[in-house]
Amino acid sequence: MSLQVEKLDNNMAKLTIEVAAEELEKALNNAFQKNKNKFNIPGFRKGKATRAIIEKMYGKEVFYEEAANEVISAAYEKAYDECEEEIVSSPKIDVVQIEAGKPFIFTAEVALKPAVELGKYIGVKVDKADVDVTDEEVDAEINAEREKNSRTVDVTDRAVQMGDIATIDFEGFVDGVAFPGGKGEDYPLTIGSGAFIPGFEEALVGAEVGKECDVNVTFPAEYQAEELAGKAAVFKCTVKKLQAKELPELNDDFASEVSETADTVAAYKEEVKAKIASRKEEEAKIAKEDAVVEAIIADAKMDIPEAMIETQQRQIIQDYAQRLQAQGLSMEQYMQFTGLDFAGLMAEVQPKALKRIQSRLVLEAIVAKENITVTDEEFEEEAKVMGEQYQMDIDRVKELLGENGKKQVCEDLCIRKAVKMCVDAAKEAKATKKSKKAAEEE
Repeated sequence: MSLQVEKLDNNMAKLTIEVAAEELEKALNNAFQKNKNKFNIPGFRKGKATRAIIEKMYGKEVFYEEAANEVISAAYEKAYDECEEEIVSSPKIDVVQIEAGKPFIFTAEVALKPAVELGKYIGVKVDKADVDVTDEEVDAEINAEREKNSRTVDVTDRAVQMGDIATIDFEGFVDGVAFPGGKGEDYPLTIGSGAFIPGFEEALVGAEVGKECDVNVTFPAEYQAEELAGKAAVFKCTVKKLQAKELPELNDDFASEVSETADTVAAYKEEVKAKIASRKEEEAKIAKEDAVVEAIIADAKMDIPEAMIETQQRQIIQDYAQRLQAQGLSMEQYMQFTGLDFAGLMAEVQPKALKRIQSRLVLEAIVAKENITVTDEEFEEEAKVMGEQYQMDIDRVKELLGENGKKQVCEDLCIRKAVKMCVDAAKEAKATKKSKKAAEEE
């Protein structure tokens, strides 16, 4: 195999890869052996016709596509390893020459890792996050806990109110005609949950149990059922049953039940306040790291090729698809539920992909400039943490990682060191109302 690298504009390159005719012949024969039973040749039993006879009848190109895929897969992987440039995208393949008895030639257009011109990264200025805990935040947290411990009680002495759980029968009509999917019986609806189209739940407030009422609504212009989009409708509804949440009283008994340490309301409030403060401090730490990296990116220069961004977009979607699969949901189902197609998904994740690339590039540049390294002891400690996380012996972790895995772990540790160095050196300023407003507008 021979490899030629031609650098193109915008950090792109074209690899021209030539594979010996013998390798193509081997792949063609593999394709023949794999597919020979699929051909019906007069005078021959299935699988007994020779490759020459099949090619004569169906054309000499009959096995080219499968053979090309085999050769390209192996040759590109080898070329990737041999190439002195750092490739950062999936290849765009173009076959230049494929003919039995001749070398197989193809090109692979790829993105190369762009150079980064760092600006200021030590002493960047960021807004200091507000970690003060208000009484309102404490009350909201406690009320949320009371909601979790609430019970439902039947209501018989009043009409529907916001927050109630109403069991309803309903049927929808457009221009006096019932429409498919617009009917339901014994449906439990929490009033104010937003489960139904806008205006429906609000219109049920004041309805009485056992009495039919009309709910007049208009379907949203972007409603999923096109035949109903933007149409005015009347739902004939009957509230068959009404329930309300009954929250436990906030007293010492409640405090002692929901808290592991507090036995009074006052002590419980202090415990909740401490938990909120701890959470806000952790959020502030993450926010500061993000703000520092964003400031470094803003002052750096780099020309990121579109192919590199597209590869990252596809990786994000693939990772998300795997998480969905673990939950028993396919990507096709997700797209159906959200109304997005693949192009829409790509557009949705583009900002995240770009930010991920920019962050990694500037931090790698800082690692190189500051000559940040990882000691054997630091790697051992990280391997130990990974072992505890996956309940695995440290030697087994290192065995599974191998040399490439160890290199990746060390690179990630260097990145974390770079982040810490820049965050520790950052200058914090209390955010003013003006700067907060400007940030919101941005």
